[in-house]
Amino acid sequence: MADQEEQRVCVKFCFLLGKTAAETVGMLRQAFNDDALGKSQVYEWFSRFKSGNMSTEDMPRPGRPSTGRNDENIAKIKRAIDEDRRKTIDQLSEETNISWSTVQRILTEGLHMRRVSAKFVPHLLGDDQRENRVNVCRDLKSEVQFSLTESKISRTLFVPSGRPSH
Repeated sequence: MADQEEQRVCVKFCFLLGKTAAETVGMLRQAFNDDALGKSQVYEWFSRFKSGNMSTEDMPRPGRPSTGRNDENIAKIKRAIDEDRRKTIDQLSEETNISWSTVQRILTEGLHMRRVSAKFVPHLLGDDQRENRVNVCRDLKSEVQFSLTESKISRTLFVPSGRPSH
């Protein structure tokens, strides 16, 4: 996907060339296809440029920025889980001084883990992979049952009298 900052620079370029917002929308769609900025976004940027704000940076959003899910905290949780997968979210939170909800989010979204039988394990198999694994197990089971049946039949039919079968 094309970077939105890159497209905003393109919008600013078209604005400075005197193109209309509608022409700019068409040019962006031609250049970036499905990844192009939407019509309303282009018109919003045109109105910002007309008002004299020529920056292509996003305006700051209200509220406190998220600081809990960063690389450092993800690494802390990963190390703690690698030491002992039976740790609870409460224990991890206390040990790492990270809030309970952030630890839970790091485990499920950051590390793609889930709680299984009192310990955290990675989400490794998708639905199609699980189904494939079940089918392979069924095939192996039927092959083993068939070979056992064949083995019993061959021992019964081909063991000469007077010799014990092994």
